[in-house]
Amino acid sequence: MKFLDQVKIYVSSGKGGNGCVSFRHEKYVEYGGPDGGNGGKGSNIIFETTNSLNTLIDFRYQQHFKGKNGENGKGKNMTGAASKNLIIKVPLGTQILSEDKSTVLADMIDNNQKFTLLKGGKGGLGNNHFKSSTNRAPRKFTEGEEGTEAWVWLSLKLIADVGIIGLPNAGKSSLLSKISSALPKIADYPFTTLNPVLGVVKDYDYNFVVADIPGLIEGAHEGKGLGYQFLAHIERCKILVHLVDANDKNVIKNYDSIRQELEKYGANLSKKKEIIVLSKIDLFNEDIDQFKKKIEKTLDKRVTIISSNANIGLKDLIKEIRMEL
Repeated sequence: MKFLDQVKIYVSSGKGGNGCVSFRHEKYVEYGGPDGGNGGKGSNIIFETTNSLNTLIDFRYQQHFKGKNGENGKGKNMTGAASKNLIIKVPLGTQILSEDKSTVLADMIDNNQKFTLLKGGKGGLGNNHFKSSTNRAPRKFTEGEEGTEAWVWLSLKLIADVGIIGLPNAGKSSLLSKISSALPKIADYPFTTLNPVLGVVKDYDYNFVVADIPGLIEGAHEGKGLGYQFLAHIERCKILVHLVDANDKNVIKNYDSIRQELEKYGANLSKKKEIIVLSKIDLFNEDIDQFKKKIEKTLDKRVTIISSNANIGLKDLIKEIRMEL
């Protein structure tokens, strides 16, 4: 399934129905008074989250959403039927932004959360509303209120407990495939993962959601590589698992380059809890424990070592993540 995390759509609420001009015409009623009913209300535009969606791809094929108008009023004081509200389903983590993206109108982070963006127009008044002691046969009525319209942006930020980050080909997809039931594409070349992938890790009675974030490169905060848009998916994560290939000659430089991108992007990404992981240690030819101590001393931070292919250190990593959560 294709992944789409940002889209612009047009929405308009329904117009209210017009009021009715009508008079009673029953037999034997000599002076039939006004009995024109009011118009019905137009439909609201409501966004609602659902667990069944995890991408905005459907909005690529439908970008215009128009609510229905309320029915006109009728004789015998019958009010026109209100139009059914138009409910637009979106995945959890969707933000609704103004057309210029300067304002967050709603942040949809809870399941079945609803947000009314536009209200439908009110129904017009029938002539029965205008009768008085001085005007017993009014022909006055009002038209229903017009609906409102807007262009808005939908921006999806994945909701995950843990975000796996690192340079391309650091082993992120392999790790996710080993610790969860997710099946990301895996190959030995950069940018295998072109879209974020979610997986659920089940550790006895405890579950948590992990996101494999596409490989970041230097300049990602400016849109280079796969773009800064993927950094947005890290914003909601509670913990970052930072993978660094232990076999690369520039381990420290690679680690620092990703940290700099987090700091430049902002949104407090650089302040999130971080677990540093040296990956692919099954391919490491030297003393991995000594190398680990050297990296820890240089970074002045604790480091974990794993091999997804050889199933080394994965249980300890899951335990560490669980403790941090």
